[in-house]
Amino acid sequence: MNQLAVAAIAAAFAVPVLAQAPASPPPAWQQGKPSSMQESTLHPFAPHMTGRSAKELPVNTLKVPAGFKVEVWAEGIPEARSLALGDNGTVFVSNRISKNVYAVVDSGGKREVKQVLKGLNAPNGLTFSKGTLYVAERDKITAFEGIEGKLDNPGEGKVVAQNLDPDKQPGHFWKYLAMGPDGKLYFNHGSPQNITMPTYIQAAILRVDPKTGVVENFAQGVRNSVGFDWNPKTKHLWFTEHGRDWLGDDSPSDELNVAPRAGPHFGFPYCHQGDTLDQYHGKQRSCKEFTPPALKLGGHIAPLGMKFYNGKMFPAEYQGNILIAQHGSWNRTVKQGYNVLRVVVDGDKVVKSEPFVTGFLQDEKADPPMWGRPVDILVMKDGSVLFSDDYNGIVYRVSYSKK
Repeated sequence: MNQLAVAAIAAAFAVPVLAQAPASPPPAWQQGKPSSMQESTLHPFAPHMTGRSAKELPVNTLKVPAGFKVEVWAEGIPEARSLALGDNGTVFVSNRISKNVYAVVDSGGKREVKQVLKGLNAPNGLTFSKGTLYVAERDKITAFEGIEGKLDNPGEGKVVAQNLDPDKQPGHFWKYLAMGPDGKLYFNHGSPQNITMPTYIQAAILRVDPKTGVVENFAQGVRNSVGFDWNPKTKHLWFTEHGRDWLGDDSPSDELNVAPRAGPHFGFPYCHQGDTLDQYHGKQRSCKEFTPPALKLGGHIAPLGMKFYNGKMFPAEYQGNILIAQHGSWNRTVKQGYNVLRVVVDGDKVVKSEPFVTGFLQDEKADPPMWGRPVDILVMKDGSVLFSDDYNGIVYRVSYSKK
């Protein structure tokens, strides 16, 4: 057979192979979108990466309960995300999409924003303990000892844990970070897709001993948590969780959960909101297998950072309450969230919940519907509360005074 004939046969077989090449997968946020919703124009909202001046924003429309005051505390912090308080009063602020960590310091009676770390890989998670700032990037956690004394040159830091994103997953790779009462660092590892079967390390809350670097699972079946804290009375872990998308405006609900001890499974991907089986992964399963939420927060409100209030400034009835930053919905035709929520608890039970800071949501059917998006909560030494807004690169302060 001559070479021309061989080439012709090869070409004939190559054409159908090329024609059958699989299409590129959809973005992680579109995965699981049903055929009935393919024409939907719903989409995530990107932040203003360079930030916006508070002078351009309707800050005076924010509302808080009587006796409280909300104001801009610091601005010019691009994509302000997680917050951590240093021993000397430095407030550290992270990024998720960007690559930096900032510090807000007092400089001659005025607040100054300093870039202290740069060139990192999605450094979303921050926590401060005993003079050390811990930073959780996409793939590792690093300790920066004594950083408050060397903000202009903090050095390279010491890696505490690494290889935390071995598959370079497409979604939910950003970490939240907190120091537990047991002296271990707790962090999330989200589901790589909207809805999928996770590996043993995904859709979980994990912890690492900073002294040994040993990582272990604490809770599983957690689609994505970007906020957790411990009840100061019971020492039980409470955390927020995002439900899956593309099941409609109201389903499933995002969650507030509590884990009294290591080992519970909260349902993902088999069961959503404690009572709704997934139409694919939930076949032949029961929601009774899994730990239900302490509180259903509502569909797609995107709860992020949360803290138990332990300060002395607010009225006594706020002591031990949870404050949750709700980033706000995108996977919903009528938007909701975009506020700070107050949750009253008694032990492991929720007594009630109510809005604490509102006013970011302007038009629930607009695109975008809001002018700001709360992300994380920080209780200051004076008892006031800070919360970040990544949409504008601003940190706000809530204070209280008796009239």
